[in-house]
Amino acid sequence: MAAYRHVLVSMALVLLVSSYITVKGEDSEDGVTVETVEEEEEYESPQADPKRVYLSEHFDDEAAFKKKWIKSEAKKQGVDENIAKYDGKWEIQAPARRILKNDLGLVLTTEAKHAAISALLDRPFEFKDKPLIVQYEVTMQEGQNCGGAYIKLLSAGVKTKADLRQFHDQTPYSIMFGPDKCGNDNKLHFIFRHKNPKTGAIEEKHAKKPTTRLDDIYKDKEPHLYTLVVRPDNTFTILIDNKEANAGSLLEDFTPPVNPPQEIEDPDDKKPSDWDEREKIVDPTATKPEDWDEDAPAQIFDQNAVKPDGWLDDEPEMIPDPEAKKPEDWDEEMDGEWEAPLVDNPLCSAAPGCGEWKPPTIPNPNYKGVWRAPLIPNPNYKGKWTPRLIPNPQYFNDEHPFRMTPIAAVGFELWSMSPQLLFDNLIVTDEPAVAAHWAQQSYALKRAKIDSDAESAGERLLKYAGENPWVYAVVIIVSFVVVGFVAYMCCGPKTVDPDAEVKKTDALVEDDPHQSEGEEQEKEADGDEGEEVEVPTKPSKADLEGPAPPLDVDSTTPLVDTEGAGDGQRKRKPRKE
Repeated sequence: MAAYRHVLVSMALVLLVSSYITVKGEDSEDGVTVETVEEEEEYESPQADPKRVYLSEHFDDEAAFKKKWIKSEAKKQGVDENIAKYDGKWEIQAPARRILKNDLGLVLTTEAKHAAISALLDRPFEFKDKPLIVQYEVTMQEGQNCGGAYIKLLSAGVKTKADLRQFHDQTPYSIMFGPDKCGNDNKLHFIFRHKNPKTGAIEEKHAKKPTTRLDDIYKDKEPHLYTLVVRPDNTFTILIDNKEANAGSLLEDFTPPVNPPQEIEDPDDKKPSDWDEREKIVDPTATKPEDWDEDAPAQIFDQNAVKPDGWLDDEPEMIPDPEAKKPEDWDEEMDGEWEAPLVDNPLCSAAPGCGEWKPPTIPNPNYKGVWRAPLIPNPNYKGKWTPRLIPNPQYFNDEHPFRMTPIAAVGFELWSMSPQLLFDNLIVTDEPAVAAHWAQQSYALKRAKIDSDAESAGERLLKYAGENPWVYAVVIIVSFVVVGFVAYMCCGPKTVDPDAEVKKTDALVEDDPHQSEGEEQEKEADGDEGEEVEVPTKPSKADLEGPAPPLDVDSTTPLVDTEGAGDGQRKRKPRKE
């Protein structure tokens, strides 16, 4: 038992050292010891200067939310009347996974329903000489199978809350931005609506696909930060969790392009009838050689082949199965004459072959196949015909596609097969520093808390050990000490257990723990009061060797504790503490 106690103590010391290293850290520059204490993250709703933003919404104040945000009462156009209504439900809720205390978000709680909600900007954003920055968080709390989580920046025609109540899929917008997924098609939309300066027609321009893989954002069920920056120089940048996911130019990286081509193919131009597009033709002067035999077979019999010895010419390769029997229910009138199924001839397996022998075939050296005349360059080749180019009557050159229709409101107009989409910390501004500070007050705190919770004790130890190499030396030394101690306890000199001598002789002692109750003599009252009868028991080895020496005890000392002893006294085995 002492050895086990020593081992347990040693292991406890190792665990204590590990726990100490895990919790404590030493700054390599200042030499200051820092103690990490797990505490609930302090959280306050992010704040922004109203003069520096067009909209800032943290969704933590439900009363303020209800005053500002308007649920749509419209119907989706072009769909069945039964599903046209925007009856998806929006609620202010805490996240299913609590990260920061008192942090709330806007949650689309329903699935497979159209839902729309919007809010007016504090003042319209006009595309002049400052960038547009739109930033918000999305948490797909149950993942996303099919549906969008994008935001629409509604054009300036939306002016009142009454307009917001009629928000639907055809409501004009200037920009649509955010994630969208259905099946294996993962998208990150950036669409802007461009007005043709010649005709006034509106056309959607779609940004090129992101360079970043988007799979994880739809299934990890964690909050992600989406940021769009559109600049007056016509460049744009899209960030996911503050990392660039897409970037480019409004003039060069959108489909269809903003500006049409200067020239187009003449729709009235037709290819001339004598236009020859054949690059090569069959040589008209070529003739088939006289010795060319088109009828020669590709394979011929090998005339040098010899039939192997032992070939069984008269034995078929397949014979009727001799063990087969006609089924009892076989009806020859209905099923025809019964024939046993064929099986491999067992005689053929021991011979080179059976049946009629034929020499094997080999390639015919005289085979040339069908003769075809060779191809030669076409002397009349004029190249691939294309219609002539003419000036494009629809051509224009818009060098400032950034100057879009002003934005008056923002809204979510969505349909999703996955419920519990959570939106949070939306901001619209023209100052990158304001958006960055807003994210530091909200998303950065969540990300830090998630990373902290995910970092196990082992990971913290490895991280600390990587920054402090001396930890490895301590671990190695402690490991050697523990292993050596265990080896010493298992293989070193042993102490003599005094109980072992008793086991060898079977001698009885006053506190012999090995004496069974079956070896004790019990006395029971039989008939008259005070008369005792000795119950016979199997004699022990000590009984055969003779009576044990008398104990030097006071004769008046009772042998047992008589309290609750029953009808007669019984010798109690002393308890070994």
